[in-house]
Amino acid sequence: MNTDPQSNPESTSAQSSQTKSSLGTIAAKSIRIAIPISILAIGGIGYSLLSIEPEEAKKEKEARRPIKTQVVELRIHDYPTRIVSQGNIRPHNEISLNSEVSGQIVRISPYFEDGAFFNMGEILIELDPSNYQAAVANAEAQLARTTATYALEKAQADQARANWVNLGSTEEPDDLVLRIPQLRQAEANVKAASAQLDRANQDLRRTKILAPFNGRVRKRLVGLGQAVRNLTPLGNVFDSDYAEIRLPITGSDLPLLKLPEGLGDPPVDVILKDALNTDNKTEWKASIVRTEGTLDASSLELFAIANVDDPFGIKTGKPPLRIGQPVTAHIFGEVLESVMALPRVGVKRLDQVYLVDPLKLTLHNRTIDVIWADQDHVIIRDPNIPDGSLLATTKLSYAPEGAKVEILPDINPNALLDITLGDPKTGKPEKDVFKGGGKKSGGI
Repeated sequence: MNTDPQSNPESTSAQSSQTKSSLGTIAAKSIRIAIPISILAIGGIGYSLLSIEPEEAKKEKEARRPIKTQVVELRIHDYPTRIVSQGNIRPHNEISLNSEVSGQIVRISPYFEDGAFFNMGEILIELDPSNYQAAVANAEAQLARTTATYALEKAQADQARANWVNLGSTEEPDDLVLRIPQLRQAEANVKAASAQLDRANQDLRRTKILAPFNGRVRKRLVGLGQAVRNLTPLGNVFDSDYAEIRLPITGSDLPLLKLPEGLGDPPVDVILKDALNTDNKTEWKASIVRTEGTLDASSLELFAIANVDDPFGIKTGKPPLRIGQPVTAHIFGEVLESVMALPRVGVKRLDQVYLVDPLKLTLHNRTIDVIWADQDHVIIRDPNIPDGSLLATTKLSYAPEGAKVEILPDINPNALLDITLGDPKTGKPEKDVFKGGGKKSGGI
């Protein structure tokens, strides 16, 4: 049988007709499906275009709508600065307590335990004193022998001089005649024996290791019965009368502080707060007594050293400041005169603020020149911002110049806040300061 398609033209023609018929059917079905989908898509696009409000109309609508904001009243007053710094409590004087003699430990005081307090002069450790007591006895005997020898030589020297005088000679006798060399040797032996006795007594006293100051034990390094040698470390102790804090001061804050440089310069008051537990409201008083004198190479900060008396509350009964504890330091600086203190919430990026005209209730943008800032306020001195101006404190996403403003109901823009920021030494206001919620805030 011949299977070549070319040899059967009728069969080939039939297959072509069948293929064309199938393609036509598929195309017809596709058209019937595409037409309603296209109609729905065109309708959706048209609805979306018609529902979009023109940008100009939207801006015009927003311009007609008053901008709601909270405000605070700005007042010109003197602002006592507070510089905030941080540091860790460290001991002022910490030493390694060493033994100055050798011996076996026969007693350890209960005050020489890790964390225990001790007073100056207390016996912390005792070594076996028997060898040193024997040395003292030997030194005392030697001193007695040399003293007797010196007395004998002195008597013989006096007798020799008397004999020379009895001879009637007018010449000065020779030193050998008067036994001067023997007398001097006996005197030297007495001094050597006396020095040896002093040293033996001193070594005996050193078998009792005394506390060099009022302090606290950081770590004990020896135990009962242990044999120690000269200069063996016994433990680490530190002074408990006062501690130190190393506080970094930035270059922008240095002009506001009169830090002590010399020994007689007055200290600068500091208030310390617990930085580890923010719920702890205890405050500790400290004083900056000196500075390190050089700027840190990496941060260009000057480190000031503050002392805090009685850090463990032994005398005052206050909660203790522990060694290594992080604290926040509030340092009292100079008073900035005739300035405005703006709350940080009212200052936008690039030192922009929004002022509200209290009569027309319109919004106006201003660029401020900041002379100093702390954690809560930005300080300015601007003659173009009059006393009593209203500052918008609400975050505004759209705030065109001259827009109408609606002050929130709990704000009274005509009320004056008669308040000062208080004593520069304490930094506490003379009257209550209201905060947040559209009320009078921050004494400004």
